[in-house]
Amino acid sequence: MSQPARPRLPRIPKEMFSPHFKDIHNQPYHESTTSARSGAAAHHKLRHIAWNPLGTVVATVTTDKTIRAWIAGKPELRYSTEFRGHTATIEKIAFNPAKETELGSVSNDGVVRLWDVRTKACVNEIEGMGSAHSLAWAPDGSSLLVANRSGELFQVSPAKSAIIATHQLPTEVNQLAFCWSGEKVFLPMADGTVRILSYPDLEPVVHVNHAVKEGESSEFMLKGHTAACLTTEVSPTGRYVATGGADSIIGLFDTKDWICQRTISRMVGPVKCLSFSFDGSYLVAGCEEGSGIEVTHAESGELIHTFKTAGPCEAVAWSPTRYCLAYGDLGVLRIIDADKKSKGS
Repeated sequence: MSQPARPRLPRIPKEMFSPHFKDIHNQPYHESTTSARSGAAAHHKLRHIAWNPLGTVVATVTTDKTIRAWIAGKPELRYSTEFRGHTATIEKIAFNPAKETELGSVSNDGVVRLWDVRTKACVNEIEGMGSAHSLAWAPDGSSLLVANRSGELFQVSPAKSAIIATHQLPTEVNQLAFCWSGEKVFLPMADGTVRILSYPDLEPVVHVNHAVKEGESSEFMLKGHTAACLTTEVSPTGRYVATGGADSIIGLFDTKDWICQRTISRMVGPVKCLSFSFDGSYLVAGCEEGSGIEVTHAESGELIHTFKTAGPCEAVAWSPTRYCLAYGDLGVLRIIDADKKSKGS
């Protein structure tokens, strides 16, 4: 289940993390937010953030149905690219793991769009997915899995303009995640469980080790939330599956025995997204409430550092190649890079 090898920077030990980051200032990536009619500032909340596989481009989604791709390290607006085309709220974006210039987006308009951030073009769109709100790429980049609020799963291909297959589940599926081999997919459900299904067959792959009553399912599911499970994320090492719930709880499950190794209950609102650092050592979460981004050490569950923010951070994402954290704060993309001791605000 391990993630394919990528260039790695030196690892920062737990005890050195906070001292290393305490003097590093964030770099704001300012987008024009001035209304043409009134001249007033109009802040659009950042809903989601995604890095490309090389960590050279970071894309954001705002509440005004706009996607913007930024070149990492170049915060000026002229170096960014805007993408428009969805007619309803954009819920999620994700780069093709095998093609660093291809970005996928899913919207409540029921359409998945594929964008080329190099040519600035929409290269494909697949319609007919209802109130779609979740997507994830298979690790080899050959297909995407999309979920909507009616419990439907859609398998789509970046090279085809029609849905490949549809699968109906009994309850709503939230932000799903693949294991690094692509053989399993983790589905966070509205009932608080996480299903583990095969891909592309979408059949249960883990079963309980005891007898079940006639008519009962033997499917084993991850259980750790008292409300809807909203998001999942797999550690780059493949050791853990992190789950985030509407109950403000984060669960860390061992992928060998499927046991919940630890529960993190410091969040003050529903957990909207999760992100592991490139080495799997550190975990951050996005939340609509509170302030500050808390960094958790995955092995111990300890809070080791808090990045101060002006408001809640719903969208946070570690770079896949280095200790570089992107997050949205009061509508502005900000990046903290361990390699740059900049003094920007």
